[in-house]
Amino acid sequence: MSYVEVPGARVPIRMWADPASVEDGALRQLQNVATLPWIKGLAVMPDVHFGKGATVGSVIAMRDAVCPAAVGVDIGCGMSAVRTSLTANDLPGDLSRLRSKIEQTIPVGRGMHDSAIDPTRFHGFATAGWTDFWSRFAGVADAVKFREGRAVKQMGTLGSGNHFWEFCIDSVDNVWIMLHSGSRNIGKELADHHIGVAQQLPHNQGLVDRDLAVFVAQTPQMAAYRNDLFWAQEYARHNRAIMMALSQDVIRREFKKAKVTFEPEISCHHNYVAEERYEGMDLLVTRKGAIRAGSGEYGIIPGSMGTGSYIVKGLGNEKAFNSASHGAGRRMSRGAAKRRFSTKDLEEQTRGVECRKDSGVVDEIPAAYKPIEQVMEQQSDLVEVVAKLKQVICVKG
Repeated sequence: MSYVEVPGARVPIRMWADPASVEDGALRQLQNVATLPWIKGLAVMPDVHFGKGATVGSVIAMRDAVCPAAVGVDIGCGMSAVRTSLTANDLPGDLSRLRSKIEQTIPVGRGMHDSAIDPTRFHGFATAGWTDFWSRFAGVADAVKFREGRAVKQMGTLGSGNHFWEFCIDSVDNVWIMLHSGSRNIGKELADHHIGVAQQLPHNQGLVDRDLAVFVAQTPQMAAYRNDLFWAQEYARHNRAIMMALSQDVIRREFKKAKVTFEPEISCHHNYVAEERYEGMDLLVTRKGAIRAGSGEYGIIPGSMGTGSYIVKGLGNEKAFNSASHGAGRRMSRGAAKRRFSTKDLEEQTRGVECRKDSGVVDEIPAAYKPIEQVMEQQSDLVEVVAKLKQVICVKG
């Protein structure tokens, strides 16, 4: 579909979704964002839903300003995927052993490694800039520096909620590794710190929603946030790369006879800020629950723990600020999902997938998400599908 334009206070709201299907709370959030004095454009992805601070599935383009709550607290959260040389025929009938090996190797939930992961141990791992990255921790906000030890040990860990690790098979029987995670606790603490700072600034006192407090260019507060934001985005990317390297080690050991090889990693953020240029203006583009989909750029759009996911290539649609959805998007809150569904429902909807099927992950049940096929149809002018994947293992924290 093409977009539908909804009037906004300062800019029109371009929606790759049926406005009638968008919940009232999300529409109010979008209308509030459109009132910001610095805004130059607002695009809404088909996985749109109500979020904390700003709408999930929104792309906010501002000039000389950025809203930390619109970025979200999991700075740099995103996806990584790698196609392996394995095929479906290489997999054993019982995948529980492989799932167990991954869970033993990659800490989930609030877990962390016993000591820092040394990336030089991984064959072919891109270690350039690793030392410089960690040396720059000295320059982040003083309020979070006491978390350095935790941040070091959480590098290469999955987290909980909608974060996951999956073994998938595509439509021609190739096997893929796919995972979803972000900047862990250190990203959250940096975000919480800066959101608190922004909300106290005088220029934010008259906003319609205090969650939309912004930093503006040429101020020390903006400089401090940009420094910490970009560091946390880099942490998230390293975090996924370490997990992917750990996964590949496990798979090499488990499939020794197959002599498994791995294609280059596809990686994309979907909670982040980028400096981009549109219509002759240098803008700060915030994608909250959206990926960059520039022309020819690869991306990953997952469904849920019982449905398909997609590897895509961007079409470079500038009306959407070169963006696409980050997934299927929730159609009900976690609390609503827990009230409505049981573990029996979860078992039914994840049949054929080696995964947790207990009450701790009922809020991640596939029915709590929008149909991924419908979401993909609504953004056919934003991305083209390269591969459709279906998971056979799903690890959650």
